[in-house]
Amino acid sequence: MSKFIETNGRHRTIEGWPLVFTILTVLAVLVGGTVEFLPLVLMEGNIPVISSVTPYTPLELTGRDLYIREGCVNCHSQMIRPFRDELERYGDYSKPGESVYDRPFLWGSKRTGPDLARVGGKYPDLWHVRHMEDPRSTSPNSIMPPYYWLLSRPLNLNSLERKMKGLQRLGTPYTDEEIQGAAADAEAQAQNLARNISANGGPSDLAEKEIIAMVAYLQRLGTDLKKATK
Repeated sequence: MSKFIETNGRHRTIEGWPLVFTILTVLAVLVGGTVEFLPLVLMEGNIPVISSVTPYTPLELTGRDLYIREGCVNCHSQMIRPFRDELERYGDYSKPGESVYDRPFLWGSKRTGPDLARVGGKYPDLWHVRHMEDPRSTSPNSIMPPYYWLLSRPLNLNSLERKMKGLQRLGTPYTDEEIQGAAADAEAQAQNLARNISANGGPSDLAEKEIIAMVAYLQRLGTDLKKATK
């Protein structure tokens, strides 16, 4: 008890010196930040390369930002752990090489809904539209809230080039030509997806709505590994 009182007294003394306490706090943050950052630089070459893993298309990249904006990552992890129950339910466990172009990465174990690491291609495009508009229409017992505004909000591609340039500087292998043609590529992919959704009985005006980018992103998840397996 006496040691506790002595230690507590010293701590209170340091807290009473604002300048000293601030300097010590900054040093602690710098040391902690360095310890966390250095492995990312020193171990980058140790990440297994999966040849079939490619950067997101401009439309998928836009959909990923919407996925983060709407908080989907708070309820749906994108990391299948190497446990039998997870492998049987979700598929092969997640590999580090799958996420080399994810900035920020969306791994995690918090699940209110199912893991989405392998959701790409599991359902038709229209299913995702209906699910986002009204989750109970496709999954009767779902507790997920509706995201119906994605079907009406216009798709904004104005920041695509700046976003891809930033990712290029961080190491994502986008070419200058891909960056310059990002908006056109996104619009072309959106048109193809929208035609498929409309042909299967869905709305016919989704090519310029946010939902189309969300569908593109969800349909991409896990497909790189499937290509590698084939």
